[in-house]
Amino acid sequence: MVTLQFVPYHEIEDLGSARRVKKLIDIVKENKIVLLQGRLKKEEETDLISIAMEEFGSRFKGIELAVINPGDKDTVGVKKLRNNLFGFLLGDRQGLTIIGPANIVTEIKKDPNKIELFTKEARKKKKK
Repeated sequence: MVTLQFVPYHEIEDLGSARRVKKLIDIVKENKIVLLQGRLKKEEETDLISIAMEEFGSRFKGIELAVINPGDKDTVGVKKLRNNLFGFLLGDRQGLTIIGPANIVTEIKKDPNKIELFTKEARKKKKK
């Protein structure tokens, strides 16, 4: 079974970068796919990957991360000004960040019309 956990931006906005990354890693450790409202800073994305590698150790297969941002589309004139104003006022709330363990999320494809999230079932440990 694949589990998605939505994390609204207000749950992480008051956290420092390290606590924000830790909160997301803790969710991914539970073999859940995180749907984060907004986006992380580039440094936080880098920290997320490096800290996850350290914490998961040899059993770590990696994480998949994708950011979908409506402001990335080619906009001009009033639309571009509006997007810049919203970005200034709302900060990192625009967009959507998807983070998942690589043992479940095999690939994330995105184009202007859709997002495709390819998953495989996580293997459960056999009980002895």
